[in-house]
Amino acid sequence: MQILPFYLVCDESGSMAGPSIDSINTALPELHKEISTNPTVADKTRFCLIGFSDDATVLQPLVDLSDLDTLPALSAGGLTAYGEAFRTLLRCIENDVARLKAQGHEVYRPVAFFLSDGGPTDEGWMQAHQDLNEARYRPNIIAFGIGEADRATIGHVANFRAFIQDDKNVSPAAALREFAASLTRSIVRSAGSITAGDNGVFSLAVDDTVPGFSTVSLDKL
Repeated sequence: MQILPFYLVCDESGSMAGPSIDSINTALPELHKEISTNPTVADKTRFCLIGFSDDATVLQPLVDLSDLDTLPALSAGGLTAYGEAFRTLLRCIENDVARLKAQGHEVYRPVAFFLSDGGPTDEGWMQAHQDLNEARYRPNIIAFGIGEADRATIGHVANFRAFIQDDKNVSPAAALREFAASLTRSIVRSAGSITAGDNGVFSLAVDDTVPGFSTVSLDKL
């Protein structure tokens, strides 16, 4: 089979407590339902959930969402260790791609949706980010910043597309609902592109615009 792995790397720091983390936890069952009940999408994609704060945890290893009844919930507390998120993501990707290939699948370059409402609190995160981008199976990274996230930092994290919440009158919770909808659309549309493509060629289908967000230049810091 042709498989496109998706990773959601989500900030679980203390600043996400309350409506923000609640919005993500409300959206995850909706994403699960949308993907798992669409056989074409479920067959072509795999999904992994990583939460990070002081460290990073693989909350849901890479899986066919039709094989799950529910996705685990996120919880908020601690600081914002970007480096731990990138190191954990890299380990997951290396292990997951190797496993899928060993099972005989054709694997497309992974896609990582990165979400944070603040800046990194750890030293050395930029080296971890560089290691991720220089890896053999480096993912296409789409980064979203909400709340107090820094535009330049979010632009640096992304290597494919970046968005920053541009209307401070809109609550982070409302912005997160748009983020979750964009993630779901990207999975569905990208899977459809694989199905319709000729000779395994497909295009990653990520929104050009997301309500409540502005795009961010990917120029490096």
